[in-house]
Amino acid sequence: MQITKDSAVTLQYKLSDPASGATLDTGHTAYLHGGYEGIFARVEQALEGQEVGHATAIELAIEEAFGPRDESLVLTIPKSEFPPGVKVGGHLQRLGEDGQPRYYSVVKIKGPVVHLDGNHPLAGKALRFACKVTEVRPATAEELAHRHVHGGHGHHH
Repeated sequence: MQITKDSAVTLQYKLSDPASGATLDTGHTAYLHGGYEGIFARVEQALEGQEVGHATAIELAIEEAFGPRDESLVLTIPKSEFPPGVKVGGHLQRLGEDGQPRYYSVVKIKGPVVHLDGNHPLAGKALRFACKVTEVRPATAEELAHRHVHGGHGHHH
């Protein structure tokens, strides 16, 4: 089966730094093909019409990956507002300036303040996304309604 709109696609992937070649992440992922924003747009374009076994590597500019760093998402909060039990490297959810929930990584705890970063850890980096298609199938009606793949390496409810 070819990868077309509304296909459920499973990939084995390796994400690396194109400059150094250092591996940043590896694994399996599943996404709903056809503009559902479950994978980088350039990767989706490269996989259109391909089948199980197809392998490719795509160089992604910063804007095509996780975007540039947004320094307005780096903030400090008083330690008194910090939830107990969360440590450096942990994550917490706070409302952003737009009133929407946003996830922050705890970068540093120093004296009376906690330093948080709401950027994706790979924001501001160009990436190399190498992948191999391991499964292609028609998406179910439920997956289409939810706009993501269920089960396997997809989303679990």
